[in-house]
Amino acid sequence: MKNYKFMWLMVIMLVLSVFLAACGDEKESADNAAGVEEEVTEGSEKELSQVLNLVEIAEIASADSAIAEDAISTKVLNNVTEGLFRVNQEGLLAPAMAEEDPEISADGMTYTFKIRDAQWSNGTPVTANDFVYAWQRAIDPDTASPYGPYLMAGMIKNATEIGEGKAKVTDLGIQAEDDKTLVVQLERPVAYFLSLTSFATFLPLNEEFVTEQGDEYAANSDAMIYNGPFSLADWDGTGGWKYVKNDMYWDAAAVKLDEIIVDIVKETSTALKLYEQGKKDRVILTAEYAMQYADDPNIINEVETAVFYFKMNQLRDGKPTPLANADIRKAIARAFNKEELANVVLANGAKAANFLVADDFVLDENGKDFRDYSGDFTVYDVKEAQAFWEKGLKALGTDNVTIEFLGGDAESSKKQQEWFKAELERNLPGLTIKLKEVPSAVRLELDDTSNYDLQATGWGPDFQDPISFMELFVTGSPQNKMGYSNPAYDALIESTKTTYANDPIKRFEMFAEAEKILLEDDAAIAPTYQRGGMFLRNPDVKGIAINPFGSDFSYKWMYIEAAGK
Repeated sequence: MKNYKFMWLMVIMLVLSVFLAACGDEKESADNAAGVEEEVTEGSEKELSQVLNLVEIAEIASADSAIAEDAISTKVLNNVTEGLFRVNQEGLLAPAMAEEDPEISADGMTYTFKIRDAQWSNGTPVTANDFVYAWQRAIDPDTASPYGPYLMAGMIKNATEIGEGKAKVTDLGIQAEDDKTLVVQLERPVAYFLSLTSFATFLPLNEEFVTEQGDEYAANSDAMIYNGPFSLADWDGTGGWKYVKNDMYWDAAAVKLDEIIVDIVKETSTALKLYEQGKKDRVILTAEYAMQYADDPNIINEVETAVFYFKMNQLRDGKPTPLANADIRKAIARAFNKEELANVVLANGAKAANFLVADDFVLDENGKDFRDYSGDFTVYDVKEAQAFWEKGLKALGTDNVTIEFLGGDAESSKKQQEWFKAELERNLPGLTIKLKEVPSAVRLELDDTSNYDLQATGWGPDFQDPISFMELFVTGSPQNKMGYSNPAYDALIESTKTTYANDPIKRFEMFAEAEKILLEDDAAIAPTYQRGGMFLRNPDVKGIAINPFGSDFSYKWMYIEAAGK
């Protein structure tokens, strides 16, 4: 994501409050009256306007698929660009730019895709080379993709060597045999490979167009072309934007909406006013409004797979932070009431999280949920937290500690962060929390440079496997910008890709052991909640698809129905 998946899922964060990642918060909005507009001509029936109005709580950080890492950006890309596969209305993978399921070699390491007849929005055919170019660009060190090397290394042939400067970008295990035939070679069998092909980093790019745009590529909606259900419009690199139906899309007949107008609205109260005025069709509710509108017939409750947590940075500006002390981390992880956070502060269907891998997200081959393999960690316990705190302060040789808390600037994020501050300061005597609340793009930059102490963020899984969460915190991961490294943890994650790659049960056992190290033994991060969503939605709006991994929502199948039908 996630950040999102952190990009952790702001949505919050509340999505991502935080992201990350994520990881961002999921909220949507509008500006013009939408819902049901009607045009009447003499002797004709009324026609519904297929214009949807949504709000988001954050800007598009990047519309470049090689660079995008937050929830908002990846959601936008999912709706304007299409990869080999996409998540369908039922939450299952379905062929997209791939005409059908690929041919897979007996050893599970060579995938051959046939590319369907499709066009970019400028009329140029989509070809196998569009995937070759995009994937090579994402792995190229000069691109500085946050996900390309991370997702491809150890999976696609020669990706690791390219990252280490031992191979050329053109050596990546992907080639176009012809315009319609794409061959991908893996280093090892990867059970979740197909689900990755729907993720932003693996979306196609037209080499001629991107090269022509140069540094301006994806800087605004005119500096892009699209092969998805919609084209982006009226986006100048900041502020709101529009989705406009892409008539060149191969499955345009399935797309009913003509236009989606998106505005940035960071205050829930403002978004609600727009909803009540009929100027927006969907808004996420924060706690105080969730209770107020609980009995509204247009309330939609959505359970999501994004998990939020504190990242605790151990090394800032080359110097250890107080969070380099394991006892300080263990104290913080236990010093806030997660049930109160989920049920009172959020009050939108979120659940307290004493885990990293989401509940009800992935099953083994026998239908057993991953959470049944693992346990609950760092459960709220003030007495235990204070014992760790006193031990940590003694080791630091001080009676007080000041920690900067990095979070989002949306209304919902600020309220959540103020609650965290009050809880932590109340339960850990001598702790002072200084809130630093910034826009999503700034927060991502501060995260990337490890310029923070404590950060509220989250992750929505990029694909349907525990490793989408667990690999975030291996040494050198682009999401692990917090000075954490544990060789035992790294070895367990590596074993799920090598020794136990073809043993689903043993893989889950290794992930469970690694989760205990990360959360209980090291307290490298502190889980806070698994995201839930309570939305007000115009009852005439139908067909939204909520994705269990990758992008949060797909708008391809949405439409506006006449009232009462």
